[in-house]
Amino acid sequence: MLQQRTIKTLTRAVGVGLHSGQRVELTLRPAQPDTGIVFRRVDLPEPVDIPVAADSIVDTRMASTIGVGAAKVHTVEHLMSACAGLGLDNLYVDITAEEVPILDGSSASFVFLLQSAGVELQNAPKRFIRVTRPVEVREGSGANAKWARLEPYHGFKLRFEIDFAHPAVDSTGQSVEFDLGSGNYIRDIARARTFGFTKDVEMMRANGLALGGGLDNAIVMDDYKVLNADGLRYDDEFVKHKILDAIGDLYVVGKPLLAAYSAFRSGHGMNNLLLRELLANEDAWEIATFESERQAPSGFAQPARAW
Repeated sequence: MLQQRTIKTLTRAVGVGLHSGQRVELTLRPAQPDTGIVFRRVDLPEPVDIPVAADSIVDTRMASTIGVGAAKVHTVEHLMSACAGLGLDNLYVDITAEEVPILDGSSASFVFLLQSAGVELQNAPKRFIRVTRPVEVREGSGANAKWARLEPYHGFKLRFEIDFAHPAVDSTGQSVEFDLGSGNYIRDIARARTFGFTKDVEMMRANGLALGGGLDNAIVMDDYKVLNADGLRYDDEFVKHKILDAIGDLYVVGKPLLAAYSAFRSGHGMNNLLLRELLANEDAWEIATFESERQAPSGFAQPARAW
């Protein structure tokens, strides 16, 4: 049987929120089979649990935000991406503020935290959502068109294309495909950082956003070039970060997808619309488990390889 996974021991991190600039403590704790990933706002007078699900996403401007009632947690996508990349099904995430710390702007720090806690196999079958027919969402037309699509595939692969019309971005890869079966998430995707433009940062800060952002946790560009002294971590780091985000955005569905995802100029909002469209069409998906690891697509059976 292909088993569910959690972490062996609890692990902690301290950082600042990308948008809030607030200091935040994160405690990651093991969880029982079939718990899923649950964020817990422990700073509130009465702690509030926010289980991750497609319909728990309440805002997708600038980041993916989950919420229950008035309690929210912003910017969950990088941690969710790390959980997906490591194949973790069950986890409690205790958090002392309303935004996940940005750490280095990628998911690499979360991967390190989770791997240092150790991965524990659990006595319950890992449940997948298998896409059985194509599902697509589209917005805009012509130069403003953007879309995202899921198609049947025995595994999980993503193809993303960006179009920023910026010299620094245009000189790097505009599209990338990543297959969890043949690629290595930790090596190929996890280190790709979030990125922004100085002109946008100034406007965002005026609106109380990006207060925790800087050159140590994001790629920052002016109108012509990358301003980070160390340059890029990957030749195609921009589009790879979009893949990292998409992996995290799609994992909020609560189970790993067996599907091929493709997208053009998509973002957090469109990724969540795609999940809701999938779930609304019950003939487009089914729950799958695997009695033996040999039946499972490659990339899911083995614990994630280290760097």
